[in-house]
Amino acid sequence: MAFQKAVKGTILVGGGALATVLGLSQFAHYRRKQVNLAFVEAADCVSEPVNRDPPSREAQILTLKNTTEFDVLVIGGGATGSGCALDAVTRGLKAALVERDDFSSGTSSRSTKLIHGGVRYLQKAIMKLDIEQYRMVKEALHERANLLEIAPHLSAPLPIMLPIYKWWQLPYYWVGIKLYDLVAGSNCLKSSYVLSKSRALEHFPMLQKDKLVGAIVYYDGQHNDARMNLAIALTAARYGAATANYMEVVSLLKKTDPQTGKERVSGARCKDVLTGEEFDVRAKCVINATGPFTDIVRKMDDKDAAAICQPSAGVHIVMPGYYSPESMGLLDPATSDGRVIFFLPWQKMTIAGTTDTPTDVTHHPIPSEEDINFILNEVRNYLSCDVEVRRGDVLAAWSGIRPLVTDPKSADTQSISRNHVVDISESGLITIAGGKWTTYRSMAEDTVNAAVKTHSLKAGPSKTVGLFLQGGKDWSPTLYIRLVQDYGLESEVAQHLAATYGDKAFEVAKMASVTGKRWPIVGVRLVSEFPYIEAEVKYGIKEYACTAVDMISRRTRLAFLNVQAAEEALPRIVELMGRELSWGDSKKKEELETAKKFLYYEMGYKSRSEQLTDHSEISLLPSDIDRYKKRFHKFDADQKGFITTVDVQRVLESISVQMDENTLHEILNEVDLNKNGQVELNEFLQLMSAVQKGRVSGSRLAILMKTAEENLDRRVPIPVDRSCGGL
Repeated sequence: MAFQKAVKGTILVGGGALATVLGLSQFAHYRRKQVNLAFVEAADCVSEPVNRDPPSREAQILTLKNTTEFDVLVIGGGATGSGCALDAVTRGLKAALVERDDFSSGTSSRSTKLIHGGVRYLQKAIMKLDIEQYRMVKEALHERANLLEIAPHLSAPLPIMLPIYKWWQLPYYWVGIKLYDLVAGSNCLKSSYVLSKSRALEHFPMLQKDKLVGAIVYYDGQHNDARMNLAIALTAARYGAATANYMEVVSLLKKTDPQTGKERVSGARCKDVLTGEEFDVRAKCVINATGPFTDIVRKMDDKDAAAICQPSAGVHIVMPGYYSPESMGLLDPATSDGRVIFFLPWQKMTIAGTTDTPTDVTHHPIPSEEDINFILNEVRNYLSCDVEVRRGDVLAAWSGIRPLVTDPKSADTQSISRNHVVDISESGLITIAGGKWTTYRSMAEDTVNAAVKTHSLKAGPSKTVGLFLQGGKDWSPTLYIRLVQDYGLESEVAQHLAATYGDKAFEVAKMASVTGKRWPIVGVRLVSEFPYIEAEVKYGIKEYACTAVDMISRRTRLAFLNVQAAEEALPRIVELMGRELSWGDSKKKEELETAKKFLYYEMGYKSRSEQLTDHSEISLLPSDIDRYKKRFHKFDADQKGFITTVDVQRVLESISVQMDENTLHEILNEVDLNKNGQVELNEFLQLMSAVQKGRVSGSRLAILMKTAEENLDRRVPIPVDRSCGGL
C-alpha cells in the first residue's frame, strides 16, 4: 500500500507493516480515522487511491495552505480542469485544484448530455477533405468508448434516430452514418441500421408521419454530465489531489527565474468564497482550465494578452417524458436556420436543444424566451400533429456558454479552432481551452504533457485511460436489486441510487431515514414524483456540496428536470443542510432566497412564470367565460370575487376529500399572481386562457377545480400531483 503523510506528530508507517503490528481489525479502525485527518502535505505518487473517501473540504483547504509547493495547480473545476487534476495526480505529481464556484457549476453541467464523436463534424471532414476534423472525430470516438467504460453507472449507449423525408437522403445519410461506424472501428458501440416507415413509427410513434420515407438509427453515448464531472473531481481527491470548490483565484503569483531573469507564474492568491479568508498556493506550474473565463485568467498573467475565447450560448429545454420514447433519441440534422437539434430521453424526461448564439461571458447565463420558442418550433416540425407541443410543457430550461476559441499561435487568429488549444504564455501559464465534453480526458492529457515538458516536471505517462471513476469499479446492472433486498428501498429509488452513485449507493442507503410505512422501509423522498431521497442531501455534503443550489442542480438534478419540483423540495433541503452544517435561521433564509433566484433566472422559472402574469390577456369565447365563471362560483359561494384555501377546503369536504393545508397553499400560490393569499376571478380566467393556449400546463388548481366540479355529487379522489400535461 502506498505511503501516506499524516498530521505532524503521527508516525509515517507503511500500511502493510502497520497492519501486521496492529492486527487487521485495529488497522481498519486506524485507517478510517486516518482518512479523516487533514494532510499538511499533498500526497505522493500512488498506484491506488490514497483515500477510501475524499477528505473533507476543511482538510483539503489545510492541504492547500500547508503544502510548501505543488507541482501543478489547476484553476477551474469543470470537466477539463478536474480531468487535469486527475491526470496529474495519477502520474505522481503533487496536484491541486481550485474552483471559484462549485464543481461543474458552469458549462459542464449544462450540456446536451451526449458523449459523442460528432456526426456533423465527420460530414464536414468528408465534404471539405478536412483532416483536422477527421482526427477530432476519431479521437472523440475513442474517448467516448473510454468514458462509457470507466463510469458505466453514469453513462450508457443511446440509439438516435435520423428521420428521412426525401428518398435521395436515405443513401446519402446511410453512407455518412456507416462511415461514422467505420471510423469508430473497434470502439463502435453498435452497428447503425435502416428502418422502414412503419418500423420507424413503431419505435418513435409521435414522429411526423407525412412524407416520412424511413429512418436511420445510429448509436452514441449519454451521461449525467454534472455527476460525471463530480466523479472526476472526487476521484482526483481520492488519489491525493487537494481539491476545493468555492475557492477563487484573486491573482497569480510570480517570481523571477534566476537563470533567465524573467518572471514566471509560481502559484495563485486564493480566496475562500465562503469565509473570505485569503492565502497563497505555490506551484511549479499553473494550468488555466476555466472554460468561458479563460481570458480573465490570461489577463491576470498578462494584461495585454489578446482575447481568444468567443463564447456562444446553447439553450436546452426539458419536457415531459411522453414527448419521446424511453430509449431512443432523435436528431434533426438541418433546422430552419441550419443548426442541429437533438431530442433525447434523459432521466425519464425529454431534453431538446441546442441553440448556438454569440453571448457575453457571465457566471449566470439566462435562457431567453426567443431561444425556447425556437426549439419548440423545431420540435413541432418533427412531431405528429396529434401531439400538441405546448409552451407550458417546458419544465426547465437553461443556457450553457460554450467556450469557442481561436488559436493565438495561428496565423489566422480570427478563425475558430475546431479542436482544443493548449497555449503556453511567456511566463509559463498553461491554458487549455476549446474542445468538448467527450474529449475532456485527452485534453487533460495534452495539457499535463505540456506542463511536464515546459516546467521539467518529473512524471510518467498518463494513466487515465481505463481508470475507473468513483462509483464505477464495482457497479453492475443488477446492483440496485441488492439495495432493494438489503435496505428495503423502492425499486425506482434503488435504480436511481445505483445509476447516480454506482458502488457508493450502499453508503447513501445506510443514511436513509425510516419511512414508517410497511413499504418502502427506508428512503423518504424529497418530492413525490422524483426518486431523490433525503439521505442524498446528507451524502451530498460529503461530496463537497456547500449550498442549496449545489444540491438541487448538481448533487441531485431536480433543477434541471422540473423547476417547480425543485422549489417545493427547497425548504426541506435547506432544513437538512442547515442541520448538518449548523446554519442559523438567517443563513437558511439566505440559502432559500439564493436558490429560488437561481431557479427563477437560470433554470427557466422566469420564462415559465411569465406565461401567466397579472398582465396576461384573457382570450376566451363568451361561452368559455360563462363556463369558467360557473366553476369559479362553485368555490366562491359567498360571491366575494375571490377564493382562498378555506373555500377550496369546504368544497373538498363536501365530497369527502381530505387535503393537507400546506398542499392547498402551494396549489393556490401557483396562480396567485399578486401574492395576496387569494385567487381572484380575473386571475382564474387568465389561468384558463393560458391553459387553452398551451402556455401553461399541469396547473393543479385548474385540474382540481375541474375535477371537483365534475364530482360534487360523487365521492371520487381528486388528483393534485403535477401532471405535466394540459387539460
